Amino acid sequence: MCLSIPSEIVEIYEETSSVVVDTMGVKRTVSSHLMTEPLLIGDYVLIHIGFIMEKIDTNDAKLSLEKYQNILDKMEIADS
Repeated sequence: MCLSIPSEIVEIYEETSSVVVDTMGVKRTVSSHLMTEPLLIGDYVLIHIGFIMEKIDTNDAKLSLEKYQNILDKMEIADS
């Protein structure tokens, strides 16, 4: 099973069809070769094996990120 965490586009490089995304504070470069719709800085996307697979609604992305953070917070408390 693959779990894709919403990632925010923070830089766009049209000449290489790539973008830099921020995934809960971790930045990395991924390919946008598979996307047919335009991407903008601030858009949220889902990534699989280094490729953007889908652009998602900003509100849905933020809600998902809140839920992931709550899970991480609970895991951290349990480890204490």
